[in-house]
This record gives sequence, structure tokens and C-alpha cells, in this order.
Amino acid sequence: MIVLLGASGFIGRAFAGELRRRGHCFIPLTRRAFDYTRFNFLFDYLRATKPVFLVNAASYEGSAEARPSARERERMMAANAILPQMIARACLMTKTPWGHVSSGSVYCGAKVSSRGKTQIVRHLGRADLLRLFTAYPERFEGFNELDEPNFSFRQPPCSFFSGAKALAEEAIRDFSQCYLWRLRLPFNGRPEPCNWLWRMARQDQLADTINSFSHLEDCVKACLDLWERRAAFGLYNVTNPGALTMGRIAAETQRSLRARPRGAGSACRASAR
Repeated sequence: MIVLLGASGFIGRAFAGELRRRGHCFIPLTRRAFDYTRFNFLFDYLRATKPVFLVNAASYEGSAEARPSARERERMMAANAILPQMIARACLMTKTPWGHVSSGSVYCGAKVSSRGKTQIVRHLGRADLLRLFTAYPERFEGFNELDEPNFSFRQPPCSFFSGAKALAEEAIRDFSQCYLWRLRLPFNGRPEPCNWLWRMARQDQLADTINSFSHLEDCVKACLDLWERRAAFGLYNVTNPGALTMGRIAAETQRSLRARPRGAGSACRASAR
């Protein structure tokens, strides 16, 4: 039996669907049904049920505002930094192997090779970099699991969400029997606010830059494959390979919407600048 925390969220629902498809017996827990944020509740539950695995898909992203409110910062810290540490202790004490959904947003930029040198460039929206990427995409390399996060409270500036996610990683990465799965800008075909593609399509204007993305269902399958195949515990960047410019994504979105038959749904606007 598997325990799934955050089962009602965007990522949690994808895990639930994939676990169901694979025929696993699992218990989807939500905070409304069971307050797993209280250590004694979770510890007693794990000790009584003895699950073979636990998935922590609980998270809080907050609004899209550049400066989240004090209340939102408090919720992000509780869900994204404090809760994973509490789960890690409960799993350690009950000898429960588990997986934690982190974020590729603990990184910013890319490793760019130009004129015989490779350097980390944090801001990829410059016109010269966009031209270089269009002509030579192989000169842009993402980060691997050995690279320390460069978009965190230790290496500011960063978003509060990314800072809290990096704090959790730092606290739990040395715990035994733990997978850390990093997803980057997860998307799928469902019209949900947490779906990055759905959210992007509703912006009137989009600043062009280079980024990498995670198809949610593909990445959830990869996460569960790691556990089923008994891969080594540790950090995994679970992100689709390669990268795209926001301009290309906007153009492909518009092309797809124009190709839709009439009556298939309302069109969404997305433009690059």
C-alpha cells in the first residue's frame, strides 16, 4: 500500500491517476480529510498502516505576484520547506521509503558555451542569446544533479517559492530512503490554473526567453519508475530534455488553436515580445 500526500492538488491528481493505472493500492490523503501536517498524526498513521512507499506531492505555489503577501510567504514556507522536513523525520522513524516532489525552479538560466568558454547565464531573454539559441541550441546546457541551486535564499535574488523549495532540499537530501524529484514548469492538456501552459496562454503578452519544461504525466511516470525499478535514492532532475523559447511556444499554441475546428472551445491569446 502507498500513501499519497497532497492528492487533491495538480501534481497529486497526476500521481493518483498513474498509481491507479498501474494497479497499485494507495491511499490518497488530503489535508481536509486528514491533517498530515501534524507530526504526531502522520507518525501514528505510518506506524499503523506500514506503507511500502509514500509520495509527497503537497505544495503551495501562491499567486503570480512578484512580491507575495506575508500570508502567502507563510503558507509557502509551511508547505514547501517545513512540511517536507517533518515528513522526512516521520518516514525515518517508521523506516518508510518515500519520494518528495521538488522543483527545477531552484535553478535559473543555463550553461552557455560561446567563444570557447562556458559560463552560467542567469537571464536568457537577451536578444543576442535568443539568436544564439536559435542558431546553435547545442551550446545551451541545463543543470544536473551535482550543480548546487543558484536560485535560492543562499544565492539571491530568487522567488520565495524557489527559496523555500531549495531549503527543503538542503534539509532532507541526506536522509536515507528518499527520492527528490525536480519538475520544471509542469504542464499537461487540462485547463487548470496550475498548468503552466494553460496559464501562459491567458497572458496578453509574454516576455521571450529560453526555458525547459516538464510534461506532468510523463514526469510522474518517470518518478514512479525510479521507485519500481529500485533506483538509487537521491536527487533526480525529472524534466523533459532540451529547451524552447517562449516565442516558439506562443507561436505553436496559436497555430494549434487556429487548427481547431469551430466549436472545439474558446481560443486563448498568447503573444511574444
